[in-house]
Amino acid sequence: MRGADELLSPSGNVSNGSVMSPHQNHAENNNDAKKVKLEKNQVGKPSRVVHIRNIPNDATETDIIHLGMPFGRVTNVLLLKGKNQAFLEMTDEVSATTMVNYFVNSGSPVVRNRTVYVQFSNHKELKTDSSHSNSHATTQAALQAAQALINQTETQGGPNTVLRVIVDNQIYPVTLDILCQIFSRFGKVLKIVTFTKNNTFQALIQYPDVITAQAAKLSLDGQNIYNACCTLRIEYSKLTNLNIKFNNDKSRDFTNNNLPSGDVTLDSLGITGIKSGSMGMLASPFGTPGLASPLSAYAAGALPLGSFTLPPSAATTAAALGLSGIRLPGQSSVGSVLLVSNLNEQMITPDALFTLFGVYGDVLRVKILFNKKDNALIQMAEPQQAQIAMSHLDKLKVYGKAIRVAQSKHQVVQMPKEGQPDAGLTKDYTNSPLHRFKKPGSKNYQNIYPPSATLHLSNIPSSVDEDHIRDAFAETGGTVVAFKFFPKDKKMALIQMDSVEEAVSALIQMHNYQLSDSSHLRVSFSKSTI
Repeated sequence: MRGADELLSPSGNVSNGSVMSPHQNHAENNNDAKKVKLEKNQVGKPSRVVHIRNIPNDATETDIIHLGMPFGRVTNVLLLKGKNQAFLEMTDEVSATTMVNYFVNSGSPVVRNRTVYVQFSNHKELKTDSSHSNSHATTQAALQAAQALINQTETQGGPNTVLRVIVDNQIYPVTLDILCQIFSRFGKVLKIVTFTKNNTFQALIQYPDVITAQAAKLSLDGQNIYNACCTLRIEYSKLTNLNIKFNNDKSRDFTNNNLPSGDVTLDSLGITGIKSGSMGMLASPFGTPGLASPLSAYAAGALPLGSFTLPPSAATTAAALGLSGIRLPGQSSVGSVLLVSNLNEQMITPDALFTLFGVYGDVLRVKILFNKKDNALIQMAEPQQAQIAMSHLDKLKVYGKAIRVAQSKHQVVQMPKEGQPDAGLTKDYTNSPLHRFKKPGSKNYQNIYPPSATLHLSNIPSSVDEDHIRDAFAETGGTVVAFKFFPKDKKMALIQMDSVEEAVSALIQMHNYQLSDSSHLRVSFSKSTI
């Protein structure tokens, strides 16, 4: 094994290994706390190698590469995690100078919610150290992935301070605050407006400068907010400024906190006259269809690709791309346990709550509180499932009472200890065969709808006719208003109850209802009516 001093070549090159020479310049030592915040005259002599300090422990080569991508081609990167430092080699000194000057004058960049500091390195190039083959392979994959994005440049349009964001395959709720958390990673968000157009959730986001907007677009275009869904499609807007008139949950101007709250419309934003479906969109200069941008790197083989279809040219770089959901700041604190209150304690059971909440996620445990039986704790498999269940079921009328659903302070639902009185109020459903979403990328994710009077039925055997099903649903205590088999598939049907409350009760009682020796009915809420 070589000593650390051998890793620094006498020509002033930096070796792409995992250790730096102890003889490196003092300005590049992360222990020099006095120089954490650089003055403009402390950035060093121009070099195509940029030195970055104070990087977080979980930073990846991809994170560092993204700092340089808006300024030109990145030719090499060296990550020194033990020293919280990194070196970035640009294709030429001009690109590196543009990068350093920008961050010195406009403010230090942020990597994974941590401010980092940029200056020129004393070294003129990064020299690859072949003895660290694993690190070299990761670096090369990340560089190739980054270059693949830039090589797809289109000629129409150009960078702008305003981004148009479209959320495709939206299964879980996406809000203005969630988008702010994500897009604030790359710089200060000045203004944002969200709206629904053509049944698709969209947003316009304004940054103070083109570089920040470009960095955000390069990093986030094609990324999933949540695993295998809520995909961000980002284009440059033709608008150069957003005229926000209200600060509320649909629009916000962070430069003016004195705006009133009120309903936001496209008219109030001053963006009328834009053709339907276009919203003034210019073609992306960095669009790579089907290729998610490398926000964070994960080990090959551990990537939940979900519904992504990578083009052949991108398949070889998949290991360097972060195709799992974006990790929101503070997301780990959002739990999977819900507190449900105002339940009808004479009617409600753990199984009923399992079935109802199971429409929106996989329920692991249910506990009806022993001393307060109109309250229950429900543990979902994932925080996102808890959020979607809460958004659809809060204030829903169940057995005559409008239930309330809120985030619980508990992280798990505890099973009762042996000998502790419980009366069957706590049940574990971890291994239940009735989970709807246990398969990654399940089609059920695409069929999540709010509670409605119309129910979707499936898994109907050919021996069962309409009257049989109508009679079974009538026994739930509700009135069947209409029924219709699917014309091309008699295994599925729609049934309409007299009200949403009746449909909720019918779903709870009829999901998994045995129709024949080998067939159990599957029931969910429908977006259609009969």
